[in-house]
Amino acid sequence: MMNKMIIGNLVHRPIRSLISVVAVALEVTLILLIVGLSLGMVNDTKQRQAGIGADVVVMPPGSSYIVGLTGAPMPIKIAGVLAKLPHVKAVAPVITGIDLPSYEALGPFHFVKGGPFQGPDDVLIDDILATAKHIQIGDRMEILNHEFRVAGIVAPGKGARKFLQIGVLQDLNGSKDKASVFYLKLDDPANADAVVNEIKQVPGMEHHVASSMNYYLSMLTPSNYPGLSTFLSVVIVISVTIGFIVIFQAMYTAVMERTREIGILKSLGASKIYIINVILRETLMLALGGILLGIAISLSARAGIAHKIPTLRVVVTGGWILKTTVIAIFGAILGALYPAYRAALKDPIEALAYE
Repeated sequence: MMNKMIIGNLVHRPIRSLISVVAVALEVTLILLIVGLSLGMVNDTKQRQAGIGADVVVMPPGSSYIVGLTGAPMPIKIAGVLAKLPHVKAVAPVITGIDLPSYEALGPFHFVKGGPFQGPDDVLIDDILATAKHIQIGDRMEILNHEFRVAGIVAPGKGARKFLQIGVLQDLNGSKDKASVFYLKLDDPANADAVVNEIKQVPGMEHHVASSMNYYLSMLTPSNYPGLSTFLSVVIVISVTIGFIVIFQAMYTAVMERTREIGILKSLGASKIYIINVILRETLMLALGGILLGIAISLSARAGIAHKIPTLRVVVTGGWILKTTVIAIFGAILGALYPAYRAALKDPIEALAYE
């Protein structure tokens, strides 16, 4: 009986109900897409770093695990020092440009089309970037105000989407004989911690940031990205506020318009709890409708982004769908509490006399 009455109230005011549902859907979509973009960015970086095939990573002193790949503050001759350490099979210096033989010693490229560098003006790109930009072998692309020829298209997951030769990039950005990171391939990944300790014992390298690749990857999380957690919290607060305001306005107006109806219910013996229950159940139905619509929009948007912009990943997890559902319901109920309270306090005689 109560559910029929609630559905009747919602159907009787279709525009207001639709606006409330859309507002909750906007709240859900905002959270899922922005969180999904953030998680996609982190996970994509993590997967591409894992695909390099290194066992140990060495960065300059004071480097963040997130921003340690920028700049070029380390002499490239450090590679020779690291290569002499026990268990080290290969050392690959990187400055967003690579030395192809040492980089492939970590794990070989799989060429989808084309092949290795043929000259200093060649660039390798991954298949995702090639697909997104419709790039073919032999096409020209501009990097750092210099034009390069696409020599090869490689399978994704090797650390970057574009690869230049390290010497060429050093000349372009004025960092001759410098590297921003060294990747080490070991005889056995189990020796990673021992090699890290050995690096710390090398004179002059006591303050360099060295870690096993497993530890490095474990640090690539949203909580370790500067400001990302705060940004996501702000997005959630804004989203909840949107849902709260719209639901509050809709339910408060509904209560004012249904003053006589509430008076009839109370005159028939309906308790305050019953009245509050009616308002909150109506709110819950609106919230659930908005949540389902928001999830559907988010999943459709994810598919559309994946089709249009393959390099941009959106991760919508079951965990975040559940969190967003709880957040949306909480915001909606919070917005309906005061209107429900006002409805419960109405005097039945005054309410029946209301026109």
